Amino acid sequence: MSRKIELIFLVAVDAVALAWANLLWYWARFEWGWFSEPVFAPDTGYVSLLVALLSLFWLVLFLFYGMYRERYASSRFDELVSLAKVVTFGILVLFFFLFIQNLDAYSARSNLLFYWAAVFLLVATGRVLVRSVQKILILRGRGLHRTLIVGWSELLDQLYEEVARYPEAGLDIVGAVRLKRERVQSAETLLPDGSSDVLDSYEEEAYSIEDLPRMIDDLEIQDVLIALGADDGGSLMEVLRLCDGKSVSLKLVPDFYTIIGGMARTEHMYGLPLIEVLPEPMQVWEQSLKRLFDMVVSGLALVVGLPIWIAIGLIIRLTSEGKAIYRQQRVGQHGSHFVMYKFRTMRSNAEAKTGPVWAKEDDPRYTGFGRWLRKWRIDEIPQMWNVFKGDMSLVGPRPERPYFVRQFAPEIPLYSRRQRVKPGITGWAQVKWKYDSSIDDVRQKVKYDLFYIENMSIRRDIQILFRTMYTAIRGDGH
Repeated sequence: MSRKIELIFLVAVDAVALAWANLLWYWARFEWGWFSEPVFAPDTGYVSLLVALLSLFWLVLFLFYGMYRERYASSRFDELVSLAKVVTFGILVLFFFLFIQNLDAYSARSNLLFYWAAVFLLVATGRVLVRSVQKILILRGRGLHRTLIVGWSELLDQLYEEVARYPEAGLDIVGAVRLKRERVQSAETLLPDGSSDVLDSYEEEAYSIEDLPRMIDDLEIQDVLIALGADDGGSLMEVLRLCDGKSVSLKLVPDFYTIIGGMARTEHMYGLPLIEVLPEPMQVWEQSLKRLFDMVVSGLALVVGLPIWIAIGLIIRLTSEGKAIYRQQRVGQHGSHFVMYKFRTMRSNAEAKTGPVWAKEDDPRYTGFGRWLRKWRIDEIPQMWNVFKGDMSLVGPRPERPYFVRQFAPEIPLYSRRQRVKPGITGWAQVKWKYDSSIDDVRQKVKYDLFYIENMSIRRDIQILFRTMYTAIRGDGH
């Protein structure tokens, strides 16, 4: 089934299961008196409201902890373990705030265990049914993941046979980038007995590997399987570079995991062992919390400071020719383009004659008021709208213009990996390094950006925000 249909079915099945679990708990607690004497006769309107609110609580909690993220062809047991953890957390929250009133210790424990069992067992049953239907559809060739394989010629056929042996994995190989080993010369060596021995030397050369990004787009690829040898570190890095910024899952054959260290994790898809490369940098619950934090902070900043932002816009219009808000195309997550907003700090058409160039500390293109806005970082405030919409985050690698992305990506290793996460108003590179003025500055900031991606957390985001505010208050911006 398609991802959209899967999500609709999963939410619907969860909602039905949660409604029954809440009804069972309500009857046992208030009508049947299993944990204490019946409190009052149930009222239909009250029961409906209680069941709806509790079911909504669980659905939001499941969403927050990533229970609705794609689990294509993954282990049902692993999903049930994750469900048990989320249900346990939710039960503790509910009972702490709502359900332990007027109950002795024994009744409270019995109440808790019954509600936990009702929610877990009913939701688990529904999810197992949904996943079983998915598995049946996969075995019938429905909803398979479009897969591209990359590797040396002698390994591709072997990998194709391996994938065909596990149809439950749901991988449909629709294309291949076939790398070849070229014989470049023969060398004659004189042996001790006077005879000669011809030694063949080979040079590994990748054919059509530069077409990989285009093939991913044209074939609508969802998974890329990589079949390389144990000494092919350079080829792997080239594949990673070309796939960075693409919304695809990268997986290796298992015998190659030794050279990539912490950049991978092992997974089994119904017996097909694969190594996932560049997994998600943050857990799902942290991603949800980060997004919620972005929306709250950006919304408050836009609403509370609205009179100030209007006044700044009027000053810009009165002190220089042109619009108050500057709009510019930037590259976002997974290489998507979006319009980024800033208070205009330069003269209108500042790059009309020069084309895209870096801003400098004493850039003559700045207006008087614009230089002041840049110094105190106030020009970035309109980007709060980008954050609220979801184009950006408060913290992340700064989004770059498409012109510079095309220039830097071939020159700087793993530059495109910055696009794996949402760009930010501020970032680790911004608080640790100055504005770009050369390609060496960009290389240094990419190192900081990659460090941030590998160590993303809510705690680090808060640290970066405080350092950014400290820099802005001191007026250390350029």
